[in-house]
Amino acid sequence: MLWWGVASALLANVLYSTGFVLEKRALSTLPALSTRRPARVVRHLLGSPLWIGGSLALAAGFAAQLAVYRTLPIAAAQGIFVSGLVLLLLLSSVVLGERTSGRERRSIVAILVALVMVVSSLQSDDARAIARTAPPATLLAIAVPALAAGLLLYGSAERRARRRHRLPTAGVPYGVAVGLLYGVSSLAIKGVAGLLTTRDIPGAAAELLRSPYPYLLLFTGATGLVLSQTALQRCRASVIVPVCSTVTCVFTTVCGTFTFGEPLPDDPLRLTLRLGGTAVAVAVLLALPRHDAPGTPAPARHSDLATDRAADRTSATAPASGPASAPPSGPDTRTGRPQPQQHQHQHQHQHQHPSLHTSTSPYP
Repeated sequence: MLWWGVASALLANVLYSTGFVLEKRALSTLPALSTRRPARVVRHLLGSPLWIGGSLALAAGFAAQLAVYRTLPIAAAQGIFVSGLVLLLLLSSVVLGERTSGRERRSIVAILVALVMVVSSLQSDDARAIARTAPPATLLAIAVPALAAGLLLYGSAERRARRRHRLPTAGVPYGVAVGLLYGVSSLAIKGVAGLLTTRDIPGAAAELLRSPYPYLLLFTGATGLVLSQTALQRCRASVIVPVCSTVTCVFTTVCGTFTFGEPLPDDPLRLTLRLGGTAVAVAVLLALPRHDAPGTPAPARHSDLATDRAADRTSATAPASGPASAPPSGPDTRTGRPQPQQHQHQHQHQHQHPSLHTSTSPYP
């Protein structure tokens, strides 16, 4: 059963990474999304076949995750889930053309080390220690503050993104905020997986509806959809998704082990391997850059492309300005004073590319 859980976790990694890359590819062709207009966000997303394909891959990953939580302890499952960052970084580079830094490439090696450590800590007796449910009061005492912290952090990142003359964010605050929401979602998925059964379906459905799990899933699913897709459009997938996954992993491992009461291994070596793998995952989060390098191109947006095309059409129809049409730069014949020279080329450059000289856009 344990190795079936490992295989399901690796399958979930492939599905999640593929789904995120497909969604990111689709988001680059959509108009700029805003969390202030969630209905408009959903309408644009549902109108993109490529995005729907990515969401179906994520849904299949969700089904695989249910199987994982029925066969593996929370700490072990999260350690394996983090290994999906390797595939995500590779797909982002190949499919999306996102350039990964040396620090991000070193994080791939760290993730592989974490995966080996966590899998090495598994033994057959871990299956008997898997908890099915958690006390609702304990679950809500952890979930509600985490959701509030995630929403406040995302709102703070939104306000900072609207400031002028600021460095372009790499998306770390967005990833941490969404990671907290998805961490609560992971606890809810764990609870749903524990209540699923094929023996008494009506009784299991009634018990599920009396628990807080489905309602936490609905809230985190709807809120996380709008927040994550808006952040994914603005920032690189190779930063957003690793940060989000790492925060989700650490939150679920620490809070889930406590909430569901799953014991850690008694053997010192196995305990060191499991906790060490989680510590390596935290190190990956701390190693990622907070800001993009000055030469890193920002993700293309549909609105930016439309503005550039309109500017090109305007400049093509405008009369050409040559040396004969330039204002005289010599002294004024009426006053004898030197006449100031107008920087016509600079104004023309600003007209063609206003985004290079103004920062009125709320996006980084």
